[in-house]
Amino acid sequence: MKIQVFDSSHDVAEALADRVACAIRQQPALVLGLPTGRTPIRTYERLRRMHADLQFDATRLTTFNLDEFAGIDRSHPGSFRAFMEAQLFAPLRLRPDQIHFLDGMAADADAECARYEAAIEAAGGIDLQIVGIGANGHIGFNEPADTLQARTHRVTLADSTRRDNAGLFGGDAAQVPREALSMGMGTILKARALALIATGERKAPCIEQAMRGPVTTRLPASFLQLHPNVELYLDRAAASRL
Repeated sequence: MKIQVFDSSHDVAEALADRVACAIRQQPALVLGLPTGRTPIRTYERLRRMHADLQFDATRLTTFNLDEFAGIDRSHPGSFRAFMEAQLFAPLRLRPDQIHFLDGMAADADAECARYEAAIEAAGGIDLQIVGIGANGHIGFNEPADTLQARTHRVTLADSTRRDNAGLFGGDAAQVPREALSMGMGTILKARALALIATGERKAPCIEQAMRGPVTTRLPASFLQLHPNVELYLDRAAASRL
């Protein structure tokens, strides 16, 4: 693993945005995997600025997002699709055919997950997958458990994960859906390159365990140890226990 430690969360975001923009310049038809949540917001902000300054061309970019809540429509203000539209898709002027997203309102969740897997395969796989990490070590919505699903699947969210996402639902964790659709760890690990972003002291224990502890389904992020091309973008607080 390539571990990069920066002085601040701002520096982390700037460095990761530069990494993404460089990848797009080198490979204009890049297939890019994207996360949601608070951590990547500054990265997306810098990418918006860089795109506005014509530092990269997104017209051939293809995106796949890690996950989406089950039971809410894409227009719901708490949906990850609405978040991504505001943060990145609209500012980069991505066309609908460039954007791939799980449908939380799909009548058949299993069929929707299978469709998503087929779409990733049809795109030639993900070139660069950005991931965050939950305080309990989850990646995407792959929660700690006795077993993990390898492919895209429906998942029951941990209470801590629902609390972490309460900001999208007016600060009320009770309003956060109890289930979601998520890429599985096997799908994530098939990406040709992975970039993990983590900031803040709260993430330090799980970063330490994920990088130095055993590979275990009780800490899904630990499976990143099995990938040959992983980059970590950490601020000093998140890296404090390494």
